[in-house]
Amino acid sequence: MSNPCTCALELLGMLVGAVAWFCSLSTTLMSQWMTLSTELLAAESYEKGLWETCVVQDVGGMECRPYDTLLGLPQDIKLARIFMCISDAIGLLGFFVTIPGISQVKCCTSHEARWAKRATKITGGVMYVLAGILGLIPVSYVAHNTVLQYFDQKLPDVIPRWEFGDALFIGWSAGFLHIVAGLLLFASCLDSTRSEPRFLYNHRRHELRTTDTSAKKHSEYV
Repeated sequence: MSNPCTCALELLGMLVGAVAWFCSLSTTLMSQWMTLSTELLAAESYEKGLWETCVVQDVGGMECRPYDTLLGLPQDIKLARIFMCISDAIGLLGFFVTIPGISQVKCCTSHEARWAKRATKITGGVMYVLAGILGLIPVSYVAHNTVLQYFDQKLPDVIPRWEFGDALFIGWSAGFLHIVAGLLLFASCLDSTRSEPRFLYNHRRHELRTTDTSAKKHSEYV
């Protein structure tokens, strides 16, 4: 019988991992990595993402334009594209790898199969943690460059500066949630490891008790 605490940790880890992946995918596709607004054009603001730049008007209009060339992109945008795509792929793979390892999937019940399910959960947890780290790297790198450019004393004060966009905060949340999902899966493996020796002990005790009862019945019959 499955431990309720283990089942809760597994389901919570899967749920947090799914939310983290959707946040990571949204971060990859959003154009609000950096925002810029000027006093000269107060009715317009600019947004820069990994795939396009957009002009947003206060009246509700929005016009986006994809980047013309890949070679002419800034280095931080190139690295962010690579890291975010890899993070999304590993996070999705970790979700599907974890599914056969949870206790609710009754695919096998032998002792060796339980260890295989535990190894599957550990693999999924490692993928979640790796996806979180790979997602935090580009978001933090872009934020670092934005801060350096914002406080650059060489630029005149009249020149507008790029600021943090919503995608950076969602990306940070996605990275931390991926790591939390991996830790929850690790915790479920530790909890199931503690409960397994007790299960084996009770199972062997039941077998010994059954053997003693059979021996007594056989002696009484003789």
